[in-house]
Amino acid sequence: MKITGKNHIGFSRSANGTNTYTTFNPKTNQANETLFYEASTSEIDEAVTLASKAFDSYKEISNTAKAAFLNTIADEILALGELLIHTYISETGLPEGRAIGERGRTVGQLRSFAQLVAEGNWVTATIDTALPERTPIPKPDIRKMLVPLGPVVVFGASNFPLAYSTAGGDTAAALAAGCPVIVKSHPMHAGTGELVANAISIAAEKTGMPVGVFSNLNSAGIEVGQALVQHPAVKAVGFTGSIKGGRALFDMAASRPEPIPVFAEMGSINPVVILPEALKNRNEEIATTYASSITLGTGQFCTNPGLLLTVKGTALDQFLKNLSHQILDISPSCMLHPAIKKAYEHNKTTLTQQDGVTIAAAYDKPVTPNHAPQVIATVDGQAFLENTKLHQEVFGPFSLVVVCDDIAQLHTIITQLEGQLTGTIIAAEDELAQYAHIVTALQNRVGRIIFNGVPTGVEVCPSMLHGGPYPASTDSRFTAVGIDAIKRWVRPFSYQDWPNDLLPDALKNENPLQLNRILNGATTQERIVQHEASHV
Repeated sequence: MKITGKNHIGFSRSANGTNTYTTFNPKTNQANETLFYEASTSEIDEAVTLASKAFDSYKEISNTAKAAFLNTIADEILALGELLIHTYISETGLPEGRAIGERGRTVGQLRSFAQLVAEGNWVTATIDTALPERTPIPKPDIRKMLVPLGPVVVFGASNFPLAYSTAGGDTAAALAAGCPVIVKSHPMHAGTGELVANAISIAAEKTGMPVGVFSNLNSAGIEVGQALVQHPAVKAVGFTGSIKGGRALFDMAASRPEPIPVFAEMGSINPVVILPEALKNRNEEIATTYASSITLGTGQFCTNPGLLLTVKGTALDQFLKNLSHQILDISPSCMLHPAIKKAYEHNKTTLTQQDGVTIAAAYDKPVTPNHAPQVIATVDGQAFLENTKLHQEVFGPFSLVVVCDDIAQLHTIITQLEGQLTGTIIAAEDELAQYAHIVTALQNRVGRIIFNGVPTGVEVCPSMLHGGPYPASTDSRFTAVGIDAIKRWVRPFSYQDWPNDLLPDALKNENPLQLNRILNGATTQERIVQHEASHV
């Protein structure tokens, strides 16, 4: 299979645009060969029009058929074999192990949504049967379930070319919900995106999905994304990236004549609170663990621990020595792109030049191009409170240690943080009760709280919450990871006094799908007998 650089529009490939670009191999510091064609205005409109038409039939496709589609996508991704892995590496500079692991995660996400759809209970069918004899007003028959929103636009993420991009969690969840998807491919890994897009298209044809259920559009700039978000037939947007980018899309979607939801997962510095007893007794262990976490993946995770909070004293002095020693013993690794490396250096310099900031450790040996030297900086609690520039994310292997005067100041700092994806408490178990107010304050600012671990690594499972108060995400009620991510792409819908044979199968008296339904307040799989719904 050859990468063509063309756009996938339904089951066709197209290259009508005049703007082209290439991807870049940060490891070799050279551009890759393939020219990618940016989608033209007509191609954008064709993709959305096809998606809108496909929605009418795709939303009615059976659970079994949708599950087969998702599983076949997973099969086709695996069938790409070494070509996908090689392309991923050539466009990211990431190692083979990371590529294989992320492919496995992507396939796992698709299969988990396939299982969810096949079971069908996710629609949360709720039925309240009629009480025609009720006085003074008879009670009607009301039946509710979740239904898909319509065509969804998904923006690929720079730091996860597979798991958060073309066939990643947003796409898998939207397809599972019954929504056609148009992906705005990320320009840094357009080749990887094209291969995965081809796998999705093959799977769609093999399983009889409608034309337009999936499209993949190329773009090096912002114009294609803007046009997609503003298109009146698009009903929702998924985004993983910067606060600036996510907020721009959010504002654009809100200003449409028909506003639509944007589910954006954005910036996070993932505060780590180290309580006194743990700092005293596990000093070296914590330093070693966090040196690895800060530098993991060159710090290019949305859950990178960018902020460490603790109280001043001799234990902290020793911790800084240990952390500095450990982090300088790790060889710098390659960032995803020269532009990301440039942004890292700029943001790192901006933060470390703020008043009161001291560099505790900075890797100062020569580094290969596009490799990022790691840095640990410190600042006192009062300076941190007074300067919100110190609260901003530095995307890369960087962490700021805030030296608090006491627990009271630590608590104040936590309450004034912006919303975060994660928060971590490093503590002895008996400290949790002693510092319960610290735990509560942190809980109020994050989507996931971790005890004696690291934030890096987001387990894909039903209980995972990957989101948080703004600006970690645009809606803290939802997750971008796990099967509950499907809830972003649906809305509740009720039928009142509707003929039984015209109801969706999920709501019919006979319960042909054998779903767990809430019937008159009780969860059951039982069918509804005629006397319970005599008017239906």
